[in-house]
Amino acid sequence: MIHSVLGGGVTALCCATVLSDRGLDVEVIVPDGAPEPASRFAGGMLAPFCEGESAPELIVAKGQAAVNWWAAHVPGVVRRGTLVVAPPRDVSELERFARATREHEWVTPGDLEPDLAGRFARGLFFSSEAHLDPRQALASLRGRLESRGVSFRTGAPRGRIVDCRGLASREDLADLRGVRGEMLIVHAPDVILTRPVRLLHPRFPCYIVPRENGRYMIGATMVESARRGGVTARAAMELLSAAYTLHPGFAEAEILELGAGLRPSFPDNIPAIRHAADRIHVNGMYRHGFLMAPVCAEQLATELAELYAHAD
Repeated sequence: MIHSVLGGGVTALCCATVLSDRGLDVEVIVPDGAPEPASRFAGGMLAPFCEGESAPELIVAKGQAAVNWWAAHVPGVVRRGTLVVAPPRDVSELERFARATREHEWVTPGDLEPDLAGRFARGLFFSSEAHLDPRQALASLRGRLESRGVSFRTGAPRGRIVDCRGLASREDLADLRGVRGEMLIVHAPDVILTRPVRLLHPRFPCYIVPRENGRYMIGATMVESARRGGVTARAAMELLSAAYTLHPGFAEAEILELGAGLRPSFPDNIPAIRHAADRIHVNGMYRHGFLMAPVCAEQLATELAELYAHAD
């Protein structure tokens, strides 16, 4: 039986990859006129323990498998951990973050990132976390699938349908909502950071993720809104202000891109596999797409294997 995976984002590509890994016949249907998936605007942080600040234990526990999964499927996974800092006036935020998370150690930030020397007295280091470039990772997954003969096309799906279209699936998933995220990509040759750095702030926390050739992704807002469109002036100013607080070199950065995406989210902000109408839905990644899409894909493949075993 053919398995038609609907969507072009991280969830669809992870599901197609795992089903193909399990020897199933797979095709990927990318709907005509679909907006760019939210995963193209992601930070690409594989940070289950940091996410434990606000996410339930299920995300922390299951998300730990993501680093090895991505490293086994795409090049470019960087295992240098995550550094968390806060300005002196917000040191209570750092202490709160430490109480809410685990698998970290207190460090002097300048010892890990010399460019931050003298700017922050204390920080938290999550050594087992990692990061990747989302767009390169998505391109690698697609290339890997195409090299196996998996087709990417538009048009009607066939066989067993696995719907990973995010917010486009709201006609079947009434409780799905959009959470808007905004980000910037800058070129900052005066800044040298080698790992993701989270800057805590009571009003606009942000993270800065290094890319290649002096580029950095600065993100990402969390706005309870399904409004599409470009980055707002307020979000841009807050993100740039936070980046400047981390390192004054960002004041001279060149803005290469401003982008906004809508994260598909269920009420509990936990991804889920649901059976509705004539298809299986894998959806609701919220802010955990690169962390949880591989986990959900493996769970889907296991469920299908059990289904086929019972049918036999």
